[in-house]
Amino acid sequence: MRGRSIRRELLAWLLGGLLVALAAAAVGTYLRAREEANALFDYQLKEMAASLTGAPFSAAPGLAGGSGGDGALVVQIWDRNGVQLYLSQPRRELPQYAQLGFTTIRTDEGAWRVFSTFDGSQVVQVAQPMSARRELAASMALRTIVPLVAALPVLALLIWFIIARGLKPLDSVAAAVARRSPALLEPVSERSLPREVQPLVHALNGLLERLGQALAAQKSFIADAAHELRTPLTAVHLQAQLAERATNEDERRRALADLKAGLDRATRLSEQLLTLAREEPGVGERPLIDVDLAELARDVIGELAPLAEAKTIDLGLSANGSATVKGDPGALRVLVSNLIDNALRYTPSGGRVDVGLGTGDDGRVTLSVRDTGPGIPAAERTRVFDRFYRGQTGGAVPGSGLGLAIVKSVAERHGAEIELGEGGGGPGLAVAVHFRNQRSAERS
Repeated sequence: MRGRSIRRELLAWLLGGLLVALAAAAVGTYLRAREEANALFDYQLKEMAASLTGAPFSAAPGLAGGSGGDGALVVQIWDRNGVQLYLSQPRRELPQYAQLGFTTIRTDEGAWRVFSTFDGSQVVQVAQPMSARRELAASMALRTIVPLVAALPVLALLIWFIIARGLKPLDSVAAAVARRSPALLEPVSERSLPREVQPLVHALNGLLERLGQALAAQKSFIADAAHELRTPLTAVHLQAQLAERATNEDERRRALADLKAGLDRATRLSEQLLTLAREEPGVGERPLIDVDLAELARDVIGELAPLAEAKTIDLGLSANGSATVKGDPGALRVLVSNLIDNALRYTPSGGRVDVGLGTGDDGRVTLSVRDTGPGIPAAERTRVFDRFYRGQTGGAVPGSGLGLAIVKSVAERHGAEIELGEGGGGPGLAVAVHFRNQRSAERS
């Protein structure tokens, strides 16, 4: 389907406006010409009557020299007794009375403009059909408008040329964008572009920059994922070979146990990679709905309770007030699950993990997870959200370094802020996720 054309719309609107202006000018010119014609003919009637006043009626026949056409003057003369002395065109039917001065009368032949004067002995009346005035006004208006109508095609071509020249920068921008590719995302030059086009090009350059960053992050993610998957898969392959070469049941049992553990690590890594890919901005965006974080946290705690029991970790939830936010339930479950799972994995046996929910004075809902594990040094807290980064304290616990990266991605999708601090009852770690004020989020 063909799209709208700015060029055609501009041309149609401009020509339409020009035609309306031309029609208005024609009407105005006609009205002005008719006004001038009325003034001119009124003056002519007055001068004609003045020239006949006091003349012997025998001189009047010389006035009938016209053809008697529609535009001819009609002259009537009466004496002071009302006796008609002269009528220039007997075939014209005009009233047999005179009203001094100018007047307009209606007859079967149309409207007439009449001027009458009295000099004491005679009444002279000079009349003219109004059609003559209208014809003269139309003729004057046509002589003014016809040259403009004749110039209309030239004006249309000129407008077309001006519009094409004005839209030429858009064509150059379109050509520049067409030359871009995933391998070439350099910004479009804004030099020598009109001010009206610069905001569009500026926004486009911003999009190209974000696209370049996204492609770079994707390439880095793919490279890192391939590297991280290679290690557990290689280990699984070696463990399978050891199981094949086992010479007794104990060796085979240990090899199969190692193989199962390796498969578990590879499976978890694959799941985390898929989760991280799903939470990338712009991937699988879903509408945001009201989510009760307290209920969601209870469900996640119930799922992870066996892990806490296996390590005799005290896992609990403290909810203070309303904890409803606008969000994607599935993504928020991933966020809560990763925070609690990380805390359980890094907290030693007999430790404590506290999950808290509350609303601050500023209206923001805060989810906090505190543990009594080794914590994260302050110098590393800006890097722990990078993919596959594990830091100094991560080596002792099996993992891939993707948990907090997933948490950060989900938080950014929901406009939330993450804050890292010291845990309670020891070094530990405290992770607080501050969601936006729900009233301001609804207004935005």
